[in-house]
Amino acid sequence: MNSRGNVTVSLSPSSSTQQPNKTKSPCDKQKAGFVDMDATVKPLRIPPEMAIYAEKHEVFDLLQSLVRNLVVDKPADPIQYLIGMLKRGSVEVPRVILLGPPASGKRTVTKALCERTQAIHVTISHILKEDPDLNGQPQQCQDRGEKIPSDLWTRMVRHRLSRIDCVRRGWVLEGIPRTREEALSLQEAGIAPDHVVVLEAPDDVLIERSLGKRIDPETGDVYHVAFMRPESQEVLRRLEPPKEFVTEELVTKQLQHYRREAHGLLKTYGSYLHYVNADQPHVDVCAQVLTYLLSRHRSTAPHTPRILLFGPPGSGKSLQARLLAQKYNIMDICSGKLIKAVYADESSMGELLKPYLESGEKVPDSIVLQILVARLSRLDCTTRGWVVHGFPRDVEQAEKLRESNHIPSRVFFLDMTDDVAVERLSLRAVDPVTGERYHSLYRPAPSSEVKARLVFDPRDSGGRVRARLRQYWEQVAMLQGFYPNAIHINADQDPHTIFESIESRLVGRLPKTLMNGQQSQST
Repeated sequence: MNSRGNVTVSLSPSSSTQQPNKTKSPCDKQKAGFVDMDATVKPLRIPPEMAIYAEKHEVFDLLQSLVRNLVVDKPADPIQYLIGMLKRGSVEVPRVILLGPPASGKRTVTKALCERTQAIHVTISHILKEDPDLNGQPQQCQDRGEKIPSDLWTRMVRHRLSRIDCVRRGWVLEGIPRTREEALSLQEAGIAPDHVVVLEAPDDVLIERSLGKRIDPETGDVYHVAFMRPESQEVLRRLEPPKEFVTEELVTKQLQHYRREAHGLLKTYGSYLHYVNADQPHVDVCAQVLTYLLSRHRSTAPHTPRILLFGPPGSGKSLQARLLAQKYNIMDICSGKLIKAVYADESSMGELLKPYLESGEKVPDSIVLQILVARLSRLDCTTRGWVVHGFPRDVEQAEKLRESNHIPSRVFFLDMTDDVAVERLSLRAVDPVTGERYHSLYRPAPSSEVKARLVFDPRDSGGRVRARLRQYWEQVAMLQGFYPNAIHINADQDPHTIFESIESRLVGRLPKTLMNGQQSQST
């Protein structure tokens, strides 16, 4: 701590213990990897470990969620309220509304969602059974065929969602709300979903489903005599038609009523809506809804991209890294070029590299890691982010990189076959006069004069390329296991198409993790 009460933190893994009486200049501190946490100095340098911790545990989003819930619920004791929220174990739980016309499969989809996410399934019948000190008023309205007043209905829904099971595990409202008036009333009460899913299907399909609908009296599960038969013969034998007699005319009236209310109701939620075609097997419908449920709205949290690119020789790692660096103003770090730059610098580290590079021997991992960590610890990388390619090459190097606290936020594998890689590399050449790269198939030389002076790199011969490919494939399986959430991109495409694929997965948030530890496998 300095004389003004500011903490000085060391970022360099190999930095020696500070001398209490020795004063360092700002330049010396930057070279040594020190960070002066002085709010009067601009820009304020923050250790990368802080940003990594905040992103890993989603501290910014946690604080945002706590403040949002605090403002909506307005508890009498805010401190105890926040303590109670943090004790739940997970502040971010599913809050979903599932809407759709009759026979669109809302019950089936909701049950599947709740089974996968452990959220609480809430239906209209569940709400009516609660009756929170209302002396049976809601049921009396139902018996008389009257509409339950909006304020009374909202009070009942809020009472159900405020119970401890919904608070801790989240909820899925099936067919609630039913009108725009109810939706606005729920919003005023602070009941706001994170996702609103709407199942849609043609009326003729819905009518056919309604007429063939069957119910298991023991479980309440819904089946269909043609489209969704139970696998168990025992369940099949006990299926019953709905208690209410269903006719085509009755279903048509129900659909007309839904369509009248749907326009205003759905307009209430605007950008939260996500439509799913219900005219397909229920397994596919459930999968699509679950994928959307696990998606996350874009976060406003500050984010510093930290990207690792893997791929076989010729997969285009250097090109994609350059495109990412140009668009997002992050640092393009190629381990091979970095080592050559340090060697050319004639520093003490360059002298250490000299015998290895001049003899063609492999540079020890400890030296490569030391050089890479020193580069990633510089201000441009810690504040703007980085994309690294060419390192790590095996699991041991990946473990050492993780131990250095330089942990990637996204990992990409550019996949392609050996034949394509050999074709890309063995047929490319460089014009020694202009420095332009050409390819015999994809970008031939513009003239016979240029073609005559092209130079082929001996390392790109077919045999040497296949040897490099063998080395890559020997390690890639273990690297994929080390980075289980890595994203795989087909590299046998146009470079700009590959870049768009990488970019789409870079700007979006990673999907949520289910309560049982599983994660969406979307690619």
